[in-house]
Amino acid sequence: MKDKQIHFNCPVEASLSLIGGKYKPLILWHLIDQPLHYMELQRLIPNATPKMLSSQLHDLEDCGMIHREVIPEKPTIYSLTPFGKSVIPILDALCQWGKNYLDGLDVKSPCCSN
Repeated sequence: MKDKQIHFNCPVEASLSLIGGKYKPLILWHLIDQPLHYMELQRLIPNATPKMLSSQLHDLEDCGMIHREVIPEKPTIYSLTPFGKSVIPILDALCQWGKNYLDGLDVKSPCCSN
């Protein structure tokens, strides 16, 4: 994480500063099982523009949640760091909460297979 003093009014605000963002939770969710190339993430999150996806990846890398491995002449690979893995229980709970919500609407979603 960058060496700057940040003041938060509550822990939720601090948490959202790390994982809040239109696609950050989805990026983290898709990286739970395996490292992925940029284009794999783009395919899994089709509504994210390349600029937005790159920005969100950069933010997650800056705060230490993901690792970006650049291999010459191969696609860049993204993976969760140990700090990034610490958010998995929260993402699992968020998925279950969303699944319960969708079940109440009688909507089936295939995405919560983790």
